[in-house]
Amino acid sequence: MLRLVIFDCDGVLVDSEPVANRVVAESLTALGWRMTAAESQHRFLGQSLPDMRPAVAARLGEAVAERWAAEVANRVTSAMLTEAIAVPGALAAVASVEALGLPWRVASNSSHAELAAKLGRIGLDASGRVHSFEDVARGKPAPDLFLAAAAAERVPPEACLVVEDSLLGITGARAAGMPVVALVRHGGDAVHEAAGARVIRELAELAGLLQGPMTPGLDDPRAP
Repeated sequence: MLRLVIFDCDGVLVDSEPVANRVVAESLTALGWRMTAAESQHRFLGQSLPDMRPAVAARLGEAVAERWAAEVANRVTSAMLTEAIAVPGALAAVASVEALGLPWRVASNSSHAELAAKLGRIGLDASGRVHSFEDVARGKPAPDLFLAAAAAERVPPEACLVVEDSLLGITGARAAGMPVVALVRHGGDAVHEAAGARVIRELAELAGLLQGPMTPGLDDPRAP
């Protein structure tokens, strides 16, 4: 029986990645590592700032990377306060979960400050439901965030459903023993399916999956 839905934030609830990638690219370019927003997306998709820092240190030096991490965190959070927008259907998807009497939580590689800015900006009250990389020993692709969300709700991993968009997130959820739905709004879906996720193109499809007869087969991305 499905007893908990765990949403990723960036790319699933909040269309924040274009904003974050622009800020990251601009900050690194100013330091001498020329980068476009598209390159930032490709290189850092789904990573937390601590996970990004070694690459910056390797390119620009440890001292620069330490200053950069602190500064870019503040810049991204400030930008989210005014620029973050909801992924189409995000609020309706959360409402559909609540309508079924299911609890939901958010598990993200973002900081608590950034999550508060993004979720507040789109008008989603996630008080007491948010799990950040700051709360666990390891962020995604480790399973820690998902296991923490399940433990907080006192639900076994196999009774959870994760909604993700990145391969890092899918890997973490599968490592936690949880079935995954991958929101793939653009591009192909083969890589997400190969990672063990059931692909949807729009969040509007989620309500049908939660109610339909295929819910028990979510663990198999090839299920009809």
